[in-house]
Amino acid sequence: MVTRLVQPSSDRPLLKDGGSPNVQFNSWLKTVSDRALIIGTGSPESVVEANQGAIYMDDSGIAGAILYIKRDADDGLGPVPDKTKGWVLV
Repeated sequence: MVTRLVQPSSDRPLLKDGGSPNVQFNSWLKTVSDRALIIGTGSPESVVEANQGAIYMDDSGIAGAILYIKRDADDGLGPVPDKTKGWVLV
């Protein structure tokens, strides 16, 4: 399954009359925010909460351990998902 980020339609306004984002634009903003690069120090595993597909950069600059991708949605254990698990070093 492929999840592709599609920009909002240009044939309708992005904002409602009151100035709030329309449903399509609001959904796009949430998707972009969820996929934005996360920058921190050290490994994100068990520390940084994120959705599957997120990208994390370790700013400590240790060669070979800089970029991580959130591969798993959660740890798969228990009734409450742990969104800090599932980071994979790229």
